[in-house]
Amino acid sequence: VQLQASGGGLVQAGGSLRLSCTTSGLIFNTYIMGWFRQAPGKEREFVADISWSPSIAYADSVKGRFTISRDSAKSTVYLQMNSLKPEDTAVYYCAARNPYSQKYDYWGQGTQVTVSS
Repeated sequence: VQLQASGGGLVQAGGSLRLSCTTSGLIFNTYIMGWFRQAPGKEREFVADISWSPSIAYADSVKGRFTISRDSAKSTVYLQMNSLKPEDTAVYYCAARNPYSQKYDYWGQGTQVTVSS
């Protein structure tokens, strides 16, 4: 199983980025896909997740600004990030878990998002 995250970069506050996570080796429609982030000196935190229904959940800190979506035909999950803030600066990771577990089984390598003020 492989998860490949991409789309990170440097953007000014108020700007937008779209992250992508392409998967291979898993039955995409049977997994819940999530995005997490880890800022320097901080613990990794949940950002959003999406099931195949789709059922969607967001962290309070990104509600109204970020949108998670998935494309089953491409086995890819996206994170559209708008109105970015400096506090969104982090390495963003995608992950996959089966619906019967709270533990994410598979993780991508991370993509850096830097928001300048």
